[in-house]
Amino acid sequence: MNKKGHVLNAVLLSVGLGYVLEPSGDVPTFVAIAQLSVPITLGALFPDVDTAFGRHRKTLHNLPVLGLFLAYPYYFDNLHYVWVGILTHYVLDYFGSKRGLALCYPLDREFSFPAGVATSSKWAGVATVAITAVELAAFAAVHYYVLRLDVGLDTVTAALFS
Repeated sequence: MNKKGHVLNAVLLSVGLGYVLEPSGDVPTFVAIAQLSVPITLGALFPDVDTAFGRHRKTLHNLPVLGLFLAYPYYFDNLHYVWVGILTHYVLDYFGSKRGLALCYPLDREFSFPAGVATSSKWAGVATVAITAVELAAFAAVHYYVLRLDVGLDTVTAALFS
């Protein structure tokens, strides 16, 4: 995916997760969307920093980088939800493009989904929206059915990162 696709994914995820975590549709929902939008967008764009150095889709497109950003809030109490943007960046690159990514870098093996589309394809936007819908459904399922949470963003943040 290209930057436009990753930004679209991040914006749609921020809005969707805002409604998953605060489903009332009033002020708490919009506060949650505002709180989620910046870290998710930063995370969605971060892996592509490796275009300026290193090897694109290798240096910052791997599981150790995701693990670092999963652990960051525990140690420094900031950068909450950046990992969501990074994770969804990987999902979008894996399912939504032909090339794939090197999840186990520095090993050179790249993983890709056989039905991915070229980033220049007219179907790239459709693929982005479809993948985002599946990601939102997965987050909602984990939130409501696996974790059995019926609480807002502040409670989830406190439970995950304290």
